[in-house]
Amino acid sequence: MAAADEASRPFAGLSDVSISEDIPVEGDISVPMGSSRRDDEFSTLDEPVKETILRDLRAVGNKFIHVLYPKRSSALLRDWDLWGPLLLCVTLALLLQGGSADSDDQGGPQFAEVFVIIWFGSIIITLNSKLLGGTISFFQSLCVLGYCIMPLTVAMAVCRIVLVGGSGPVSFGVRLVVVTASFGWSTFASTAFLADSQPANRKALVVYPVFLFYFVIGWMVLTFSPAQ
Repeated sequence: MAAADEASRPFAGLSDVSISEDIPVEGDISVPMGSSRRDDEFSTLDEPVKETILRDLRAVGNKFIHVLYPKRSSALLRDWDLWGPLLLCVTLALLLQGGSADSDDQGGPQFAEVFVIIWFGSIIITLNSKLLGGTISFFQSLCVLGYCIMPLTVAMAVCRIVLVGGSGPVSFGVRLVVVTASFGWSTFASTAFLADSQPANRKALVVYPVFLFYFVIGWMVLTFSPAQ
């Protein structure tokens, strides 16, 4: 019977436990209001659409500046986005339209073909970088490769202006110089951003596909001729 009584009262012994008056038994579990105010300062849920668009445009513009003045910086890698690469890809594809190869059905670069070459080439280079032990993420690599197309896009715009005056030897020489300089700038800028993310003994294996990628784009720009 004694065992049954003890089993029915498992906490009976706690009545003899005394709690010191120095130990607090009360408290406040409410969350401090200061932390919520700090979180609200960084929240963009209530931000006007205009401010959001302007902030994104400023971020894209800053990345363009980093490509114009390439240096080993983590700006493109830390705050990556694909808006700039998409804008450059669409612009380059539009500038490559209306060539003589298109009118003669000789397989000139169509809009979709330029799109596929740029994005598929960027994906292949990114996968190659990851397989060689690169520490850069997939979308960071796409961001860098896409933004570094800007010199070649500018070269395409210059070539279109030069071709307005004719397509003679002088015009070809000017376009050759412009495209060569833009190709070198794109390659140099991309490798400057990607260099620190690759193993030291495999950097050449990463740079070679980048060289071919921008070379193909530069070749499309150089060989473009307007339809008569």
